[in-house]
Amino acid sequence: MRASSILSSSVKSKSGIPFCVEIASVAELPSQFGKFRIYVFSNNLDHKEHVAIVQGDVTKAAGVPTRVHSECLTGDVFGSLRCDCRQQLELAFKRIGDLPQGILLYMRQEGRNIGLINKIRAYQLQEQGLDTIEANRALGFRDDERDYSIAATMLHALEVKSIQLMTNNPDKIEQLEKHGVVITKRLPHVVPASLHNRHYLLTKAKRAGHLIELD
Repeated sequence: MRASSILSSSVKSKSGIPFCVEIASVAELPSQFGKFRIYVFSNNLDHKEHVAIVQGDVTKAAGVPTRVHSECLTGDVFGSLRCDCRQQLELAFKRIGDLPQGILLYMRQEGRNIGLINKIRAYQLQEQGLDTIEANRALGFRDDERDYSIAATMLHALEVKSIQLMTNNPDKIEQLEKHGVVITKRLPHVVPASLHNRHYLLTKAKRAGHLIELD
């Protein structure tokens, strides 16, 4: 798959808007977890630069282990203990790095797609006693604003035949399948809870239906 290939998607966004996705650039990406290829995508829907990290040749491949990870600046970069995002990201890299094939989609959907400013506002509300769902609603957002139509189109652009999805989130499975992604298996993707994020994880399990079992 070369850069500048454009996929005019038959997939539509949650709001029913058709869009195009383009592989804008591709390069090798050696990392502490292994040697990957990085694909940067552009699109005319949210105009964000979403990323695919690919291990091996996934073209026409079936059952490719895949993680769809939403950007979390506070966790992924700053090491925040409020969530388990960084641990999930590192686990995905380790799992994929040990396999002959794998895909990690890094989606620019900060704060379940409410953006960094509103995410920090939600943190302020959580400090006042609201949980992560209540904080979103108090700010006028849905429980989860993420739309996986672009992620689905990225997988189509990579020409992967089917995937095994690393996730605990049933909504992610439902949305990707709705947009034509063939998921042959769900791979649980659980990291240990900490004192700081235990309530957050319990909320995701009890109120958002995430498949997480905590001791």
